[in-house]
Amino acid sequence: MRIISGKNRGRQIIAPDNLPVRPTTDMGKESLFNILNNYFYFDRVKVLDLFSGTGNLTYEFASRGAVSVIAIDSDQRCTNFIKKTTEKLQYQNVAVIRQDAFAYTAACRQKFDIIFADPPYQMENIDKIIQNVFANELLNPDGWLVLEHSREHDFSENEHFYQHRNYGKVNFSFFVNMTEEEGKEATDE
Repeated sequence: MRIISGKNRGRQIIAPDNLPVRPTTDMGKESLFNILNNYFYFDRVKVLDLFSGTGNLTYEFASRGAVSVIAIDSDQRCTNFIKKTTEKLQYQNVAVIRQDAFAYTAACRQKFDIIFADPPYQMENIDKIIQNVFANELLNPDGWLVLEHSREHDFSENEHFYQHRNYGKVNFSFFVNMTEEEGKEATDE
């Protein structure tokens, strides 16, 4: 895995083989950040990275100067690797927490501009993450939840659904916390 842009652009990161992960592909990550780059100034965003695994997305957001990035994973090996890597890269804007993503989103009271969730593709009830994010108002106005998932999932009926993108085996569904004005404009059209 490599960091695509920012202060550590081009930096290769080698994760241990024993981590129980499936990192987002470089092509998928590059496509995702091309989309996000059109909507956000990365040096102004607060990010939550759920099911962070190797920390692939955490490093990308941190390299691009995010105000803060919180990486959540329930596996001790993953959180240890992310902590060690963020120290090596000297990211002062990253916090790593070992916790279940469902429990974290159910109890969290912070607000974020971007929440990225990459649960295991076979995991059941991943729509609970969407429910927790919106029920607990974890997104700032105009904030986005990006959910990576297998092609078997379809979230287009969710009221916060914005769009779906497919990059090979990588699928992203985007959900937006629309401001009242945007919601009114959408219904007026």
